[in-house]
Amino acid sequence: MANFPYYIARRYLFSKKSHNAINIISIISVCGVAFTTMALVCTLSVFNGFQDLVASFFTSFDPQLKIIPVEGKVFYKDDPAIRQLRNDKDIALFSECLEDNALAIYRNRQVMVHIKGVGDQFSELTDIDKLLYGDGSFVLHADVLQYGVPGIRLANSLGLGAYFEDPLQIYAPKKGAQINLSNPAASFSQSELYSSGVVFSVNQEKYDNNYILTSIDFARNLFDQPDMVSSIDLKLREGVDVDQAKSRIQLLLGEERFKVLDRYEQQADIFRIMRVEKLIAYIFLTFILLIACFNIIGSVSMLIIDKKDDVRTLRNLGANDNQIIRIFLYEGRMISAMGAVIGLISGLGLCWLQQTYGLIKMGSSEGMFLVDAYPVSVYWGDLLLVFITVLLIGFAALWYPIRYLGRRLIS
Repeated sequence: MANFPYYIARRYLFSKKSHNAINIISIISVCGVAFTTMALVCTLSVFNGFQDLVASFFTSFDPQLKIIPVEGKVFYKDDPAIRQLRNDKDIALFSECLEDNALAIYRNRQVMVHIKGVGDQFSELTDIDKLLYGDGSFVLHADVLQYGVPGIRLANSLGLGAYFEDPLQIYAPKKGAQINLSNPAASFSQSELYSSGVVFSVNQEKYDNNYILTSIDFARNLFDQPDMVSSIDLKLREGVDVDQAKSRIQLLLGEERFKVLDRYEQQADIFRIMRVEKLIAYIFLTFILLIACFNIIGSVSMLIIDKKDDVRTLRNLGANDNQIIRIFLYEGRMISAMGAVIGLISGLGLCWLQQTYGLIKMGSSEGMFLVDAYPVSVYWGDLLLVFITVLLIGFAALWYPIRYLGRRLIS
């Protein structure tokens, strides 16, 4: 029978051995693989949880799709390729944006800031309302007044509250102008921003420490760019697949002049760092898994010695050398597979407990961090990766030692 090595190996796995030490080592081997598998599942899921947590903040601030120039910082707002998107069937909102660096002065404090001029649809394009603090509202302009909404840490650096009484002075170098040493102020454009009674907090240093949101008209006047934009922000209609729409819009605009970015690509540096950290954790735990597999080699090696008489009987019954070696290979593989399944189930159970009850806290007191307990997100792709990794490592680690010991026993 072609599959008899598998049936013999299964019988060996669950039957009582002549030496109790073999049973104990087999149990330890299964537990070692299971524990490492569980650690892989939980660790990768925690990294996923942090990534989703960070993404949720950016989702509230960044548009679904963002069009930027391949070269330079700005492009013409009425470019023919851009103009055709205004009536695109998949686009619900189309908004222009102009941003650049400037100097902000409030009373006796001054800070370099990043001015982001946006359209009136910005609050509909993003979930900025979820990030606001203060008694006012998100207003960009009214009549002749221009309002500014600073990041919460920038407001602190300038000595502002959610509401500031005096206007915020904003300075930017005039386009193409040289510094006049006798009158340096003449080389700068100057404008004022008034308080709308709110500040925003994305809980990311890049935004909270540097950004001021205001109207795009204010930015165009300040930077002397009346017909230019830094980016086009898009919100898609309900039910439209983001990846498909992104690919179609990129094909429509061409890759030579414009790039279309989704929310993850808009924050590529941060998510790249998080992916590298996750990869390092995966590699580190894979090495621990490799060490755990040596317990399986020890267990199967002792089983080979224990079953010498059985091997002699099987040879007399007509079993060839390869079939006998495959018995012990199947034994080791079943131990690996059993540990992998137990580890996956245990890891999923722990992730569910953490998601439901938040057993492991971020700090000793509530409110110290953005979330009280470690965030967890289980990705099915990670579970498949872990399962395949455990099987491959277990099978590869067993192949040479078992074949070598099996041949020695047969000879």
